[in-house]
Amino acid sequence: MNAVVLPTRKSEAYRYADLDAVAHLWPLAEPECVVIPENGKFARAIVQEAGGITQLSLDLGRNAVASIHVLNLGGDYGRIELDVTLHEGAEFTLGGAQIGGDKQTLEIVTTVTHAEPNATSRQLVRSVLGGQSTGTYLGKVAVARGAIGSDAEQSVRAMLLDRTATANAKPELEIYADDVKCAHGCAIGELDPQGLFYLESRGLPPAEAKRLMLQAFIAEAFVGAEDEERLCGLALAKLEAML
Repeated sequence: MNAVVLPTRKSEAYRYADLDAVAHLWPLAEPECVVIPENGKFARAIVQEAGGITQLSLDLGRNAVASIHVLNLGGDYGRIELDVTLHEGAEFTLGGAQIGGDKQTLEIVTTVTHAEPNATSRQLVRSVLGGQSTGTYLGKVAVARGAIGSDAEQSVRAMLLDRTATANAKPELEIYADDVKCAHGCAIGELDPQGLFYLESRGLPPAEAKRLMLQAFIAEAFVGAEDEERLCGLALAKLEAML
C-alpha cells in the first residue's frame, strides 16, 4: 500500500494523522528490517527532531531481547512506526516519549505480535502536549493461536498543558490463545495541582515546580536506556522551551 495508495481516515492507523503532511512524504521508503537471532540482543534510541515518518520492523528470534527508546519531539509532523514479531521466549521493551507544542502532530504507532509461546512485551509511552498540538499513541498487541504464556503490558499516559492540546490513545489487545497475561492502562490529564502546591510551598517558583514534575513524568520512558542521560537532556530542553 505504501507505494500506491495514500491512506485515508478510514485507515485506523492514520485516523488522527496530518494527512496533508503524509501526502508530502508519500510514497514511503521500505521500512528498515532488523532480525535479532536466537539469544541475541538489540538496543536502539530513536530521536525524531526534524519531522517525517520513521518505520522500523523487528523480528526477535528465540529468547532474543530488544529494547527501543523513542523521543518524538520535532517538526510539524513526526510519526514513528514499530512492527515487532516475537518468537518463543523473546522479550521486547519500548520506552517512548512525545513532547509537542504549537500545532505539532506527533504519533507513535506500534504493532507487537506474540507469534510463539512465552514471549514478553512491555510498552510505556508518556506524552506532554501544549498549544494546539496533537499527540497520538496507537498500540496493537496480537497474540497468535498457540502462543500460550504470552505476557504483554501497555502503559500510556498523556499530560495536557493547555486545554487546546489533544491526546489520542488506543491500546489494543487481540488475543487468540489461552493462558496468557495481557493488560493495558491509559490516562490523560493535567498536572496534579496538589503536587504543584507542595513544591511551591517548599519555595520553588511555579515554573520550576512545573518543570520538575514534567521532567519526572517523561523520564519514566527512558529508564534502562543506554543513553538515558542524553534522552532526558533533549526532553528537558524541549520542555523548557515550551514552559
